[in-house]
Amino acid sequence: MNIILYAIPFFFLLIAMELIAERVKGTDYYRVNDSLTSLATGVINQIVNVSKRLIPFTLYVLVEQQFSIFQLGDSWIIWVIAFVLYDFCYYWNHRMGHEINFLWASHVVHHSSEEYNLTTALRQTGTGFFGVIFYLPLAILGFDPVIILSVGALNLVYQFWVHTRHIGKLGFLEKIFVTPSNHRAHHAQNSVYIDRNYGGVFILWDRLFGSFQEELDSHPVIFGITGAVKSWNPLWINAQVYASLLHDAWHTKRWQDKLTIWFRRTGWRPADVEEKFPLEKVDLTKFHKFDIQIPNKIKLYAVLQYVQLAALALLFSVAASSINVSDRFQIITYVIVGLFGIGATLETRPFAGILEWIRNSILLVSLFKLPFLLGLFLALITLVSLPFLFLGRLELERNQAITESLNTN
Repeated sequence: MNIILYAIPFFFLLIAMELIAERVKGTDYYRVNDSLTSLATGVINQIVNVSKRLIPFTLYVLVEQQFSIFQLGDSWIIWVIAFVLYDFCYYWNHRMGHEINFLWASHVVHHSSEEYNLTTALRQTGTGFFGVIFYLPLAILGFDPVIILSVGALNLVYQFWVHTRHIGKLGFLEKIFVTPSNHRAHHAQNSVYIDRNYGGVFILWDRLFGSFQEELDSHPVIFGITGAVKSWNPLWINAQVYASLLHDAWHTKRWQDKLTIWFRRTGWRPADVEEKFPLEKVDLTKFHKFDIQIPNKIKLYAVLQYVQLAALALLFSVAASSINVSDRFQIITYVIVGLFGIGATLETRPFAGILEWIRNSILLVSLFKLPFLLGLFLALITLVSLPFLFLGRLELERNQAITESLNTN
């Protein structure tokens, strides 16, 4: 049973409830461009996980059969122990994801948002291929692979609700569990909070291993990463740190540095590269969130298009095993290109309009391959949303012309 897949409707229900709270309280924790980017990376993560879902299970089975120390059953106490031990392994997986360059290149996706709301929980990596090794000790101990995967899914589901700013500190629970408050500190780029609070469910590990930091009233959290991604493109968000590491590995002269940069402490750069390509120093006292002003019509178009792509991704997740390889490839390609197109649209890229018209035209002529109701749903969204793209681009061009005219005068 895919627990994460079943949890998705509840995730979106909670997001809707938080949006209502946002309206009632008059807060500004959501931005359309940021939230859509978080949701887009979540779709990529889901597609990748579905495509490789047999790999962790197979690996756990092989290790458990060949190297297990104990023969553990599936009683409730075994499930509880597995849940706790999984979180212990998660702590080290998460901590190494912050402390080693190539692991950070994957995990950074989750920290790239400069907002903090429930959509941030879904901003997940599409390149998380190494995390499975941190849970092999559970298979060696003799836990059933089904139990390992199940408690792992429950661990991830728990972490969803802590990505909110609408819940304050929770008293004694702060000492035991990961809460919205201590996880907000984890998502901060303030120096006092960096590399703290790695637990998934239990904050006890951080207290035990010296990585705990309480959220402080004297240091309001500034969310995001010091090397801001400055993009709404989910593909670039997944690739940015890898690209930076490749750049530094290519330009450094020492072969030792070319090879070891991937395994060095996060942020480490070869001295010759640091000198030749210095990075801009971040001054949080002058911090401004990355943003691009666009007409509301374009925002509405992007939202509708995300609904279309999410529906296709959900179909793929539910029925992947019954879809032939060719159709799988087409669906994955269309969804990823579509998510790229939404990002380009939100960034007002010159090619975005043409790309979106071509992509939607391809969808409309391919609907006969899909079940009737799904095809009808996608066709309606496409036909309703395209006028907003057209009118929004016209408004954008008009606004740009006015701005250029004022600058000239």
